[in-house]
Amino acid sequence: MSNLRLSLACWNYDRTRGLLEGRIQPDGIDLTYLNMPVEETFFRMLRHREFDVGEMSLSPYAVSLSKPDKPFVAIPVFPSRFFRHSCIYVNADAGIREPRDLIGKRIGNPEYQMTAPVWIRGILQDEYGVPVDGVTYFTGGEEEPGRPEKLELDLPPNIKVRPIGEKDTLAAMLRDGSIDGFYTARMPSTYRTGGGKVRRLFENSMEVEQAYYRKTRIFPIMHTVAIRRSVYEKHPWIAMSLYKAFVQAQRETYDDLDVTAALKAMLPWLTRHVEDARALMGEDFWPYGFAPNREALATLLRYHHEQGLSKRPLTPEELFAPETLESFKI
Repeated sequence: MSNLRLSLACWNYDRTRGLLEGRIQPDGIDLTYLNMPVEETFFRMLRHREFDVGEMSLSPYAVSLSKPDKPFVAIPVFPSRFFRHSCIYVNADAGIREPRDLIGKRIGNPEYQMTAPVWIRGILQDEYGVPVDGVTYFTGGEEEPGRPEKLELDLPPNIKVRPIGEKDTLAAMLRDGSIDGFYTARMPSTYRTGGGKVRRLFENSMEVEQAYYRKTRIFPIMHTVAIRRSVYEKHPWIAMSLYKAFVQAQRETYDDLDVTAALKAMLPWLTRHVEDARALMGEDFWPYGFAPNREALATLLRYHHEQGLSKRPLTPEELFAPETLESFKI
């Protein structure tokens, strides 16, 4: 009996390279790995459902669960995680010296539903008293004009979101002072080229992020892996098969981080960095699976509801194929 042929759209990560290079194949599946940047994957999957399986931004995925057909179902694999305090940028002349100075300001977000700004807005509200509805958000392309929201939103009236001009970009607007701050995932080009006009809110971001982790034990989840529901319903066994393969690929990367004969990543003090991460976050500092991530997922979903992106609070269990929530025991 031949294997099921499936397409997977995902970026080129160390933790997925075993799948990209074909050394690891999910049980019963011939996988075609399409390596592309996350923005392209998200756009093509959310707008056109082009792939059988795709890396997906967690917040838009949660938005998709409110659609009548619930077009996707996820597995608890998280190829992207990121502490986002370092991703809050401000115009140097906007008078923003501390988080509460953001209140009343004009803040850019490439998309309001984008996962990185959801985490940033939630953390600013929880940790620094910056209410989500205390600023006006401006959405559009970061480096190229014309970026729309991938899924249509129906936000409450207290959330003020405005599109930028058809020819404008948020990176340039931040440099020029047309917006005061910027919550994003990609570093804006004007941080390096803006002549000092763009700076980070938290210049000591690593220390701030480590303190946040010590307090909350949360390593923010950005992306998951989603299957087109029509494919999953026809072949429900693929959820666990894919999950196991992603775990195996990640295990390779964990093992590579222990190699000291020759560094497998171009970081001079890689070994020390790994030791420091384990000292703070434990051996499995980038966990896959449902149970070790439930608190982080619940926090993101609370933010999602508080920010008007979901009409009711979603539970972490609703995100994933039910068979991936538990495992057999011997």
